[in-house]
Amino acid sequence: MKVSPELLTTENACGNMLSLPHGLIGFPNHRTFELLYQPDQLPFRWLRLHGPDIVHFVVIEPGGIIADYEPELFDEDANFLGIVDSAEALVLNIVTVGHSEPVTATVNLIGPIIINRRTGIAKQVVLANHTRYDARFPLVVSENNNA
Repeated sequence: MKVSPELLTTENACGNMLSLPHGLIGFPNHRTFELLYQPDQLPFRWLRLHGPDIVHFVVIEPGGIIADYEPELFDEDANFLGIVDSAEALVLNIVTVGHSEPVTATVNLIGPIIINRRTGIAKQVVLANHTRYDARFPLVVSENNNA
């Protein structure tokens, strides 16, 4: 399966426009985004940031994929987002795909993007319990140990 932003078109991708008032870390001027997906690429989704230029990130919802991942927000982040119950939060983690051989992929478990499902307001946060997690958690591990 090829996961590439070039494969996303208005005809084949589904998504919503959402607000990111503070941008992402390193992208402060990208304050709106679309969360896009193609059914054949799930659980991977695309975060398309809109700003001075368009930037794409691969993201996943960690539930059911990352065992024992229980992100805890600082109160100030929960208040900013207007989240009072965990069911209101959509958690997305950015995936980094290495282009080396063998192919590797890691996921940032420390700095997820939290979206309020009701309002569409999002923020990239550093978790209150960040010391339990890794910013480069292996998502794809090579099984080519006997080469």
